[in-house]
Amino acid sequence: MDMMDQYLLSLGLDSSPSILLSKIFLLVFAVLLFNFLVRKLFSQFAVKLQKTENEWDDALLDVARKPLAWGVWVIGMAWVVGIVSHAFDADTLNFVATLRDTLLIMLVSWFAVRLVNVVVAMLARPGKNRDAWDKTTVEAMGKLVKASVIITAILALMQHFGFSISGVLAFGGVGGIAIGFAAKDLLSNFFGGLMIYMDRQFSVGDWIRSPDKEIEGTVEYIGWRITRIRTFDMRPLYVPNATFANISVENPSRMTNRRFYETFGLRYQDQSKVQDITVAVKAMLLAHAAIDTHQTLMVNVNTYNSHSVDFFVYSFTKTTQWAEFHEIKQELLGLIGDIVVQNGAEFAFPTQTIQLLPQQEAGANGV
Repeated sequence: MDMMDQYLLSLGLDSSPSILLSKIFLLVFAVLLFNFLVRKLFSQFAVKLQKTENEWDDALLDVARKPLAWGVWVIGMAWVVGIVSHAFDADTLNFVATLRDTLLIMLVSWFAVRLVNVVVAMLARPGKNRDAWDKTTVEAMGKLVKASVIITAILALMQHFGFSISGVLAFGGVGGIAIGFAAKDLLSNFFGGLMIYMDRQFSVGDWIRSPDKEIEGTVEYIGWRITRIRTFDMRPLYVPNATFANISVENPSRMTNRRFYETFGLRYQDQSKVQDITVAVKAMLLAHAAIDTHQTLMVNVNTYNSHSVDFFVYSFTKTTQWAEFHEIKQELLGLIGDIVVQNGAEFAFPTQTIQLLPQQEAGANGV
């Protein structure tokens, strides 16, 4: 500031208002110029970094662009307000410095949160030389880091405004007990969400269901308090995380195969053909490209029913996709029906047989 005063005096600006206005003008111009240079520099860096294979440098540059631009304005305007306050002997210099440091802490926190969001998004999708991380785990880590950043920023601001952090932490220890009793449901849901992240019993995108509760659908979001599930009729279902600590959860999305299990009934007059039919059906399954022959595969007579001789087919398909499985199932049912017809047999259906006795035999029996 002294050098600026001497320079302005050398230009003939000897009155205080002229010097003050000149200082303000020069500082505002300097801030605008510096902000322009920073933007141009960032644009040139962005063009050069896009040509590299490393995606992290592009992300870091994009994250830092806005916080740095606002930081330039905060520092520049703090200088301007400081000059005005000093010129009028106003006792606002300390307030300006406090406000400036507060905004800078908030900008640094904003930069850190933006960086965490970008890192989480990048890790959740596959890159050029890496595989994608588990989305649920990455989001959990991101939430913990962002919570740490926010808490650290709040403590730094409190310390900056003169509050004792040790006193705050001591009060938090005592008050945490009371809050824990008052918000036990909220805390149970929080720790339930933490257990979901740690146990990884399901993740976003999985199809889950519970035999204990009427819960079935696709997981859309796992928060710290609730998990949002989209049911098969496209309705959102919000389940408190603590619920999953007390129920059994089935995750069909992680099945390795889908089971094809059907029972077929043949007429009793086709009993002599059942053996050939079961052998042919088993051979067909072993040769079918969609059947996983490394899993259990059984075709056997099951029981003599009231109106049929039943045999069952037990096997597993290679696919786990619901729609594709039903296409395969339809094909298998058709092939089994063809085998039955080719062996001259028919499927049984509930019937009743009425036996008519000859007249003489009927009379002898008193009919």
